[in-house]
Amino acid sequence: MKPSSLVLVSAVCLAPCAALAHPHIFAEARLEIVADATNQITELRNVWRFDELFSSSVVMDFDKNSNAQLDADELQEVGQTVLDSLQEYNYYTTIMDNGKSVKVTRPDAIAADYKDGQLLLMFSVKPAEPVPLKGSMSFGVYDPTMYTAMDFPTDGDLVAVGEQLNACAHKVVRPDPDEVLAQNQASLTDAFFTDPTGTDMSKMFATRIEFQC
Repeated sequence: MKPSSLVLVSAVCLAPCAALAHPHIFAEARLEIVADATNQITELRNVWRFDELFSSSVVMDFDKNSNAQLDADELQEVGQTVLDSLQEYNYYTTIMDNGKSVKVTRPDAIAADYKDGQLLLMFSVKPAEPVPLKGSMSFGVYDPTMYTAMDFPTDGDLVAVGEQLNACAHKVVRPDPDEVLAQNQASLTDAFFTDPTGTDMSKMFATRIEFQC
């Protein structure tokens, strides 16, 4: 049994006092939102690059032959572990279609790589139901437990792919935490701070890209 504190999926397993204190894992993300000629969102392509401290802990956990690196079979096990573990959390993916939350389907696979001391995860997810290019939509990546901090270093890391989608008005939104708290004091209850399973309200703090079509 691998030490839970050193595995990515530990984000959903630790005690609430530890998980909600502050992020313990940091990742830089890139998200491509893809639409096709039928004016539908077809997939969301993810690339996550994790911090060196967490990445080194993953090497310690999955390096079966003790050669201080992750070989192909070990990387495959990392990807499979994440694939199996994040399904309950919608693979940290948020889709809002005219105010309605849309789930995603399980990816076929999650590819893992280890470069320059950092773990990379790459995968695509598809909306579990049709998302037409109509009205308002938003897309982002966040951990509802707030154990993992997912950061988009630049606005260019949130990408619209497809002529029809690019024709929609769109902008990257980076919420100010103080403003979010001030505007939602009435709805921020004790459950928000004590629920060990996370809360949908945490997505109010997450960076996202919004579209108006």
